[in-house]
Amino acid sequence: MSSISRQFGREDWSRHTPKQKASRFAAFAACAAAIAWALSSIEVVWAWVWDSPAQMGDLFGRMYPPDPTNLGTILRVLIETVNIATIATAIAVFMSLPVAYIAAQNTTPNRATLWLGRLILVTSRSVNTIIWALLFVAIFGPGVLAGIVAIMFRSIGFIGKLLGEAIEEIDRRPVEALEATGASRFKVIAYAIVPQVMPTFWAVAILRWDINLRESTVLGLVGAGGIGIILQGAIDTFNWPEAATVLIAILALVILGEIVSAFLRRRIL
Repeated sequence: MSSISRQFGREDWSRHTPKQKASRFAAFAACAAAIAWALSSIEVVWAWVWDSPAQMGDLFGRMYPPDPTNLGTILRVLIETVNIATIATAIAVFMSLPVAYIAAQNTTPNRATLWLGRLILVTSRSVNTIIWALLFVAIFGPGVLAGIVAIMFRSIGFIGKLLGEAIEEIDRRPVEALEATGASRFKVIAYAIVPQVMPTFWAVAILRWDINLRESTVLGLVGAGGIGIILQGAIDTFNWPEAATVLIAILALVILGEIVSAFLRRRIL
């Protein structure tokens, strides 16, 4: 095809023009330069990087075989971890509903409430769960309560944002039909908005519970309860066989959470 095109004096077809090619090359070069600058600024000790395979092999050798001596305590704290994630998710789902309502442009009462809702969502999502946990450990002291509140605050922004976007994408015709009949605002929400966002509501709630289950496993590293407390203690005392047992328990918990989440999605959605 290209030879025939040249025979008739036509240029070969190209997906991008020379200007587009130059722009793409400049973008790739800028990304490469940014990555190179980032690597040079973090001061990586490359000798430790090259030695890391040997260190990993030595660490895994110390972890084997796992020590099940403290398995009863590990399982008890693992159940506590599940409770933290479940309670925090339930509270966050309840509290995120009014936030999602005022953060959606088509349901918020006015501009002030719109920006208030979005400020809450941004504030919640901009702070990592560990940072929230450090803050609430300072307020409530070490323990499960700090972990529950930390995960709850983090989850409100996630759930509220997705629900707010789902509310903004609803079909307006059922809402307008109920409003034309003189239905109250509560009935409009209950019969026109809620049925349309209910699938998203359950999908987001299940997804967030799955995420919170994983995040609750590390809260103990900052004293906010959960299995992370035992893991931190095992690492601090160089009890690597027990640390291996805790890691295996966390892995089993995450896999079980995936199975439960998939089952709930099939049953509800």
